[in-house]
Amino acid sequence: MSTIRRQSILSSAIIYLGFALGFLNTYLFTRQGGFTASEYGLYGTFLAVANVINSFANLGMQAYIFKFYPYYQDNLKVKDNDMMSLSLLTSLAGFFLVMCAGYIFKDLVVRKFSANSPEFVKYYFWVFPLGFGLTMYSLLEAYAWHLKKAILTNFMREMLFRVFTSVLIVLFFFKLIPRFDLFIKLFALLYILLASLLFFILLRSRQIHITFRISRVTKKFFKKIIQLCSFIWGGGMIQNIAYVFDQIVIAAVLPNGLAWAGVFALAQNIASLIQAPQRGIIAASIGPLSRAWKEKDYDKLRRIYQRSSINQLIFACGIFILIWINFIDGVKVFHLQPTYIQAQHVFLFLGLWRIVDMGTGLNSQIIGTSTLWRFEFFTGMILLSITLPLNYVLAKKLGVVGPAIATLIAYTIYNMIRYAFLLRKFNMQPFNYRTLLTLFLAMSVFFCTYFLFSGMHGLTGIICRSSFFIVIYVCGALFLKLSPDIVPVWNTLRNKFPIPYLRSRK
Repeated sequence: MSTIRRQSILSSAIIYLGFALGFLNTYLFTRQGGFTASEYGLYGTFLAVANVINSFANLGMQAYIFKFYPYYQDNLKVKDNDMMSLSLLTSLAGFFLVMCAGYIFKDLVVRKFSANSPEFVKYYFWVFPLGFGLTMYSLLEAYAWHLKKAILTNFMREMLFRVFTSVLIVLFFFKLIPRFDLFIKLFALLYILLASLLFFILLRSRQIHITFRISRVTKKFFKKIIQLCSFIWGGGMIQNIAYVFDQIVIAAVLPNGLAWAGVFALAQNIASLIQAPQRGIIAASIGPLSRAWKEKDYDKLRRIYQRSSINQLIFACGIFILIWINFIDGVKVFHLQPTYIQAQHVFLFLGLWRIVDMGTGLNSQIIGTSTLWRFEFFTGMILLSITLPLNYVLAKKLGVVGPAIATLIAYTIYNMIRYAFLLRKFNMQPFNYRTLLTLFLAMSVFFCTYFLFSGMHGLTGIICRSSFFIVIYVCGALFLKLSPDIVPVWNTLRNKFPIPYLRSRK
């Protein structure tokens, strides 16, 4: 667990730095006198549709890499390893099929979006380069995780991508990019640049080799690979559609859809801050999970499952409350456009969804790397069957907050089904008494903070509320020893940083 803990902490630190940069970008997008809400909504819709393209085009190759990498590593030399060649070629074919479908169904897209989101129709074909780059990068990232390069890939996805976006925004503000038309077209090429950089780095390190000779491992496991990819691709595609459908349905069905999509995108971006530790933990855990299943090390699987749950729950509850108690003051202090105050209640439901998803641990990754990965497909079908109609109905009835409520309901049911499956099949479950302690601590500190500082507003209120909450919450987590990883991390901080108080407590 020490390797996973180290990778997770470093990856989470990078992800949080990336989120800080992402919030700078969000601020620049939403501040008064900057981009319009519709332009920001188009940016968010582009990312949502690019994720759908990725889910269709990859044809299950990410799952193939996650599951079978140990078999290739243990039985082949690097120069004979055809895993990456097979993955890239298959996904190229998948993207070609997506492009064909995009052309064939263009008239349908025009009918659905032209009334409420005409800008999306105007730039429709430019979403495909963004989706292509994301597909290629995601494959290379999955392979790099097994090479223990999670820190590098998280830096590129979470930091470098946002740096490039920041550059485009600054150039737009200084009129060096004279029109939004050129901005969105350049933005559509960013993931292609990112994928090219990662591919070059892996080639230079000689940890990846492109070969067109079919290896004996591929021949031996070919039928199993096809079965895995078929089910996981279907399940992953379903999950990705369910994940981004809320953004797309808002743009399609609400009047002035892209402006409301901008409001939803702000809430979604803020809620994604809660998810940062999850990304780092997933990146660091995929390799050990795959290896543990291969070696039938069930104790290790249980430890990863339980620790991922409590560690993520501690982070998620703390960050959610920090954002919630400062949301309105944040919009006002940083002079965001007044319309974005309406993102507060969207954030409430999206934030609760993140807590539920993170608190149930790495259930998706544990199932996906096991021999029972078919279950992911069936749970994905359940998720989609709930998400699509519920998003549409609630968007019509409740407006922009409707899809957020639909997402919370759908993902709560989805996670409970996977929880019950792992409990019944492998006698694994992520919860213990520390789960209740964490929730009790978070709620207690929230109410104390709320009532003590309810009359304080502006920047002073943000600083005082946040400082009080962080100190009490962190001290409470340390005192209650909510996670087995807290003490090692605390000891590492005491040894790394020359703070007299920390040193004296050894």
